[in-house]
Amino acid sequence: MNWYTKYLSVFEKPFDSVSQSTIDEIKEKLKHLQSPNPVASVVVIAHNEEQRLLSCIWSLSANITSYPIEIIGVENNSTDRTADVFKAVEIPWYFEAQKSCGYARNRGRMNAVGKYYICIDADTMYPPLYLQTLIEALEKPGVAGVSSLWSFVPDKQFPAWKLKLYDALKNINLRLQSIKRPELSVRGMVFAYNLEYGRKVEYRHNIIRGEDGAMASGLKQYGKIIFIRDRKAMAITCNSALRAEGSIFNALKKRILKAFRHAGGYFVKRNYYKDRTSNLIK
Repeated sequence: MNWYTKYLSVFEKPFDSVSQSTIDEIKEKLKHLQSPNPVASVVVIAHNEEQRLLSCIWSLSANITSYPIEIIGVENNSTDRTADVFKAVEIPWYFEAQKSCGYARNRGRMNAVGKYYICIDADTMYPPLYLQTLIEALEKPGVAGVSSLWSFVPDKQFPAWKLKLYDALKNINLRLQSIKRPELSVRGMVFAYNLEYGRKVEYRHNIIRGEDGAMASGLKQYGKIIFIRDRKAMAITCNSALRAEGSIFNALKKRILKAFRHAGGYFVKRNYYKDRTSNLIK
């Protein structure tokens, strides 16, 4: 049985269908995790994630860590019951009216009090030692930020054996990128950094995607960005990105072609990236 199997009972399910006993279990676990003096602030951002948010929080509530932490939420102007989920499990949460991951993460950062900021996406589930593994890496001298592996929830369209093939090739690409350009291996759902440095860099709000990679790029002036290969820190996220590709084959083809076109970049550091017009918010 996979560590996340339990959480699939509420994953992509209407909040009304969740039993009170499940909510009570999550609340009780969270009470034991929340600290008034956290080393790390675990910040869950959510926009219209009523059907996935609870599985994310449930997985976080089951994390085992020797470090004091706080878990807080950011409700990014949703039109569904996302806010009700935060209320039900009694997590401190904040409202951000301007819609974008950059604005939402910045709102969380304004209220975070830990030394480290751990980015959490509401459509993602996290293994039991995820927080422990990231914080241990952040505690090492000279480290400004860390990122880790991720995979997708298997289903009929994307069975586990196909995802394993996809992950194997994807992870090779991520590891190669992380040698000279670690910022390219960063995804917001599996990213954490030193909050003091992060407040000096600031999140970008004028781009559609890539705000976390831009943050990682800015953090390099303060220390290393480490890519964690340990599967204890491999998150599981929804496969909406794969669905948009149509099939595993299409997703692999697209990424393989892109890797070949930019193969030279594996061996050269880069501190500046030109914005694509298609990625700018007008």
